[in-house]
Amino acid sequence: MQYHQGRLIDHVHLRVRDLEKSRVFYQAVLSALGRRFTHEGENFFSSDELYVDAAENYVSHLHLAFQAADQDAVQRFYEAGLAHGGREHGAPGERHYHAGYYASFLLDPDGNNIEAVYHGPATRSAPEIVIER
Repeated sequence: MQYHQGRLIDHVHLRVRDLEKSRVFYQAVLSALGRRFTHEGENFFSSDELYVDAAENYVSHLHLAFQAADQDAVQRFYEAGLAHGGREHGAPGERHYHAGYYASFLLDPDGNNIEAVYHGPATRSAPEIVIER
């Protein structure tokens, strides 16, 4: 069975109450997944399609799921998030969504439901998409 995933989502923009607390949290959980910030400035940070800045008048509330390379990465995500300002919202483990769905859930400093999920062994057609202009 093949799954094709394209570029439906251009970016996800989170507006947070405390940018520095969020910076610490997201840097830790992304690092645990083998990712890093791709851009960073005094008033924002981003990693690929995720863009985060300080809320001027409202805070975003959403569920955001990051892909994990394996079950160990899901565990590292969970531990890093708890150690850096996240709150427990679902310990690492199998979920009923489909066979092989292994995930953990944290609440970020603003209460967003942040997930790391591993869908089981799979082969990717490419490790990432490169866009050139």
